Amino acid sequence: MTPIIANNSTFSPHSRVWVYTSNRPLTEEESIFAQRNLDAFCQQWTAHNQALLAKAEVFENQLIVLMVDETQAGASGCSIDKSVHFLEQLGAEIDADFFERMRFAWVDEQGKMQFANRVEFAALVGQGRIGAETLVADTMVQTKGQLAEKWLVPFGKSWHRRLVG
Repeated sequence: MTPIIANNSTFSPHSRVWVYTSNRPLTEEESIFAQRNLDAFCQQWTAHNQALLAKAEVFENQLIVLMVDETQAGASGCSIDKSVHFLEQLGAEIDADFFERMRFAWVDEQGKMQFANRVEFAALVGQGRIGAETLVADTMVQTKGQLAEKWLVPFGKSWHRRLVG
C-alpha cells in the first residue's frame, strides 16, 4: 500500500518528495495519460540548467508522488514552481485539481485505500468507522525515506487527528 516509487533503490533516502492529492479519482485512461506526462516532465525537468534526477508516480488513481534525488542536483524555487505549474496544467487538461490539501486517504478494513474530504473524514471518525489504529496516508512526508517508512501511520498518532479529532 506504499507507492512503488518509495522502493526505488537508485534514489537517495534523502530525496525530496511532494505528494499531491486529486479532488477526485482519475479514470484509468486519465491515470495513464497523467503518468506519461509526468514521465516526460521528469525527463526534461531542470534547475538552473542542470537536469534533475526525478521520478513521479500516479498512485491509487488519486495521488501524485513527485521525487527528486538532490544528490545529483538540487531542486530550486524556480524548478519547484515549474512542477507546480506543470501539475496545474495537467489538472486543467483532465479536469482535476491536484492541490486538494484537505482530502484525506486511509486504509479501510479490506485493505483498500479510501479518500474523503475533511468534513466526510470527520464524520467517519465521529461514527467510529475510523479509529485510533486506522492507517492514514501522511501526504506531508518530505523524503523518500519518510515515504518508505512513515507513509501509513495510525490515525491516533497522525496530524489528521488534530484537524478532525
